[in-house]
Amino acid sequence: MDCKGNAIISIMQMKKQTTYYHTLANGIRIVHCQTRSDVSWLGLMAGCGTRDEETAVNGMAHYIEHTVFKGTNKRTAKQIINRIEDIGGEINAYTTKEETTFYAAVPNRYFGRALELIADMVFHPSFPKQETEKELSVILDEIESYEDSPSELIYEDFEGLVFEGNSLEMPILGTKKSLKRINKEQTARFMQENYCTSEMVMFSLSSLPMQKVIAYAEQYLSDAPYNIFRTHTRVTPDIPDAKQASFRRHTHQTHVMIGGRAYPIGHEKQLALYLLNNILGGGSMNSRLNMSLREQRGLVYTIESTYSPLSDCGYWSIYFASEPQNVDECEQLVRQELRKMTETCISDYTLKKALRQLHGQMAIAAQNQENYALRLAKLMLYTNQAPAWEDTFAEIEQLTPDILSQTAKEIFGNNNIFILKYE
Repeated sequence: MDCKGNAIISIMQMKKQTTYYHTLANGIRIVHCQTRSDVSWLGLMAGCGTRDEETAVNGMAHYIEHTVFKGTNKRTAKQIINRIEDIGGEINAYTTKEETTFYAAVPNRYFGRALELIADMVFHPSFPKQETEKELSVILDEIESYEDSPSELIYEDFEGLVFEGNSLEMPILGTKKSLKRINKEQTARFMQENYCTSEMVMFSLSSLPMQKVIAYAEQYLSDAPYNIFRTHTRVTPDIPDAKQASFRRHTHQTHVMIGGRAYPIGHEKQLALYLLNNILGGGSMNSRLNMSLREQRGLVYTIESTYSPLSDCGYWSIYFASEPQNVDECEQLVRQELRKMTETCISDYTLKKALRQLHGQMAIAAQNQENYALRLAKLMLYTNQAPAWEDTFAEIEQLTPDILSQTAKEIFGNNNIFILKYE
């Protein structure tokens, strides 16, 4: 990174696209993938999320994501909406435990218009009292809706179990009590302390040339008022002892999540675990867990496994919902599949088949321009590079049965497994 403003432009050739990198004088990094599309996807990803909050104002990052849409120093909420909607574009935002992202999709000729609006929202929000009070009611309704969806809520509660004692345990939406404590001064201070430009990435997927993208970025992002560097240090969570928990949610089915801690982003075995997770219970119907619990025995409608790497830690999880009388059998079958992963080395044939399947999945996923643009941003934020999916797959192809076996034993073979149930 060059914080003195010298241009840093490196190029990575893809099959049909080129990815460029640049860093502004204030530390904001740019990743731009040049395409042939008539539509541009662009935005700002800030390395600021729930884990950067204080417990008393849990939900602050998500609250800000909502309320920057309510007005800036020069625009009303209605003007913000119309600025993109009037040209047929889309604007959106989301918050995670570690990032807050604002992005838009517009016809190419409106690239500058969209970036200027996002910059205005992120760097010059006004938080008008009447509008933010209305939006608080919307967020409180969102919490109610979330609590009515056990298949989503259980992921949040499972993170609370796995990261107990660390700010990562807090829910993204916050609580009704903590949200009602938030005021305008606290909001402005949180942004000042956490929206640091060295932890920001401007990303774009567009047919515009890189020099044009840089020109827009210089015009609209160079005067960012926030600190260049983070004013606090994130604390990496300790690895707690295995734990089981059960919550009464009065649901018809019993919802279960089983999992544990895993590798962070950039770990040397991250891709090995990514492939193992796909084999175990990824998005395909022929995953081992789906074949065992659903197709062969009809015990569940949904069963899936997930690997969620974070900047300095991570976790894996398996989720299913079943009739209460079938829970014990389902849990035994899950443990059986985990034992197979750790005790039986994957054959060359199985590995070849898994690679062929993953290659197809990655190729199809790359056609989703929205997800691809957001992938670029996250990779850039944490690894300072955004390789094409083909290059990532080329790394995965180098994995061997021995590496996969070692990884399975490290992650699935220990006894530090957490279990959460909604009954």
